[in-house]
Amino acid sequence: MSDLRGKRLFITGASRGIGRAIALAAARQGASVAIVAKTAEPHPKLPGTIHTVAEEVDAAGGRGLAVQADIRYEEQVHVAMETVVAELGGLDALVNNASAIWLAPTTETPMKRFDLMWGVNARGTYLCSRTAIPHLRRGDNPHILNLSPPLDLDPRWFRNHTAYTISKYGMSMCAMGMAAELAGDGIAVNALWPRTVIRTAALAMLPPGYVEPEACREPEIVADAAVAILARPSRECTGNFFIDDEVLAEEGVTDFDRYAVDPSQELLIDLFLDPSSD
Repeated sequence: MSDLRGKRLFITGASRGIGRAIALAAARQGASVAIVAKTAEPHPKLPGTIHTVAEEVDAAGGRGLAVQADIRYEEQVHVAMETVVAELGGLDALVNNASAIWLAPTTETPMKRFDLMWGVNARGTYLCSRTAIPHLRRGDNPHILNLSPPLDLDPRWFRNHTAYTISKYGMSMCAMGMAAELAGDGIAVNALWPRTVIRTAALAMLPPGYVEPEACREPEIVADAAVAILARPSRECTGNFFIDDEVLAEEGVTDFDRYAVDPSQELLIDLFLDPSSD
C-alpha cells in the first residue's frame, strides 16, 4: 500500500466521518495533517471536533493541526491556508472532503439549503483549490483530491435532487478542469467516490428509511483509497474519477467484507453509480 510519510495534508470537513478517516489513515503513515472544519466546540448531536481529531492524528503516528474555518468564506480559507503552510512548512495535498447534502425536489429545497450546498460543495472546493495551488506548486508530489462523483448527465441523477446534484457535479467539474489546467505544473487533480453508501453522520440528513446503516460500508474504505491515490506519482495520476473499491483492488486488496457495517447484508450502491455496472 501507499506511504505518505512526511507529507503535509489539508483536509476540509475533517472533524468527523470520511474526512476524519482520511486524516487517521494518513497519520498512520506518518503524515502531518491539518484538520480543517467549523467544529471547534462539541456539537450537541454529532461527535468530534477539530481538536479531538488532531489528538487522534497525533496518537496514530502523525502530526495533527486543528484549524477552524468555514470554507464558504474566502478570508477564513486564506487565513487557514497561511496557518497550515506556516505551521507545517508547506503543502503537499489538498483533500476537498467538506460537503453539504439535502436530497429533495426543487420546490422542497429552500434557497438557504441551495446556498449552503453550493457554497460548501462547488464554491468551497474551488476556493480551497485556488488558495492551495500556489503552495502545491512548491510541494512534493502534489495532489488535489475531491470527494465527488463521476460525471453522468443522465436525468435520473437530477430529477429527485437537482440542487444537490449540481453542487456535487460542480466539485467533479473542478477536478476535470483543474486536472487539465495544472498538468504542466505536475499537480494531480482527481475525484474519488464510494461504491456504496458510507455510514457517516450525513445519514441523518437523508429521509427516514432512505437507507439502513447495515447496508453501508465504513468510512475507512474511502480513507484507504484516498491515501493510495495521494501516494501515486502526481504527473502520472491525474484527471481520474476513481471509485473506492476499484482503487483498493488495484492496490491488491481482496477482502472488502472488513469494510462492511454488516457483511451479511446486501450493500446499497451510492448515488450517481449504476448498480447494474458493478
